[in-house]
Amino acid sequence: MALWRIRATVDDRPGYLSVLTASLALRGVNILTVQVHTTEVGAVDDFLVDAPEQVTEAELRAAVERGRGRDCWVARSEARGLADEPTRALGLAGRLLRDPEGAGAALRTLLGADAVTWRPTSTAAPGGVGGTTMLLADPAGGAYELRRREPSFTPAEYARAQALVELAATLDRRDAHRVTLVLPDGGEVSVRPATADDVPAVRELHVGCSERSRQRRYLSGAAYPSPARLRRLLEPARGVTLLATAGSGGAAEPVVAMANLLGEGDEAEAALLVRDDWQRRGLGSALLRRLLGHAGRAGCAAVLLHVQAENTPMLRTLRRLDRPVTLDRDGGVLTATLPLTPAGRVGVPAGRGPGAVRPAWPGRDTVAGLPAQRPG
Repeated sequence: MALWRIRATVDDRPGYLSVLTASLALRGVNILTVQVHTTEVGAVDDFLVDAPEQVTEAELRAAVERGRGRDCWVARSEARGLADEPTRALGLAGRLLRDPEGAGAALRTLLGADAVTWRPTSTAAPGGVGGTTMLLADPAGGAYELRRREPSFTPAEYARAQALVELAATLDRRDAHRVTLVLPDGGEVSVRPATADDVPAVRELHVGCSERSRQRRYLSGAAYPSPARLRRLLEPARGVTLLATAGSGGAAEPVVAMANLLGEGDEAEAALLVRDDWQRRGLGSALLRRLLGHAGRAGCAAVLLHVQAENTPMLRTLRRLDRPVTLDRDGGVLTATLPLTPAGRVGVPAGRGPGAVRPAWPGRDTVAGLPAQRPG
């Protein structure tokens, strides 16, 4: 017996597929797997079949045509073709996790393309299939152009390939945010975006912090956040959470600080939690600057921080930013507003030009830097 791949277009009408399979059965062909690709001209059925050794390619084509199939393509296959498409796609996604730069090779494997070319700009609008050519928009810019001699690409294959390209772009963006920071005292931390898988490590961070540090972070108390709340903090719908791990070993090292940026409207709220033995080493300042940079690139007009009036270390951190800060006091809590200048933002909304940054509220004092003494 020999393995073959057969692809043919069949009218999407009751009984038509059974006619094709019956025609193949008359030649002793056993259908092992079948995929259906819906198109405007009919259903494109992709079969992996096991046929007697003496059956030729021409005989398989004739059997398909007798079974009312058209635009037939037939090619020999290998045992690895027995893996179904979801399994193959998941395997390629796992490969991208290990090597985000391998998007081109993954696309070639996924679709059996003869050539995959990345172009910084495209002469045609990315996002379409034309016969044996496919153009995929790269979220990072540019486009991938795929070509194969046969068979023609289908919309289903385009959707799979575009999902793979978007995954690769997401992984690239994630890795771009991974940095190693050298603190003023020579210590090193690795900073990276958080994921839901970091819940246990962040829980350990909270356990390693004093009650006072947790209370300063959450204001309302020192209790440990629930796992559900931690997951929301680590993967906010709008914003980003950065984790600092000791040394440059990344996720294998203990988390020593967490920096949250949660977006709401054209503003975002920032908050920091630094383990006690890593405080007063410049780590909080470094993380806050990165949050401000992220907020600026996201087009936020301002970043807010809610700080206990007695939290002198955080007030010093804000002062070290050396940028305008607007303070508003409500009992024992200060709200610090840091406007983001248009030069530091991308995609600034209309009406947010110079002088259009949110004005100071009544009762606020606008200062170039926080006072050295505790606010009264």
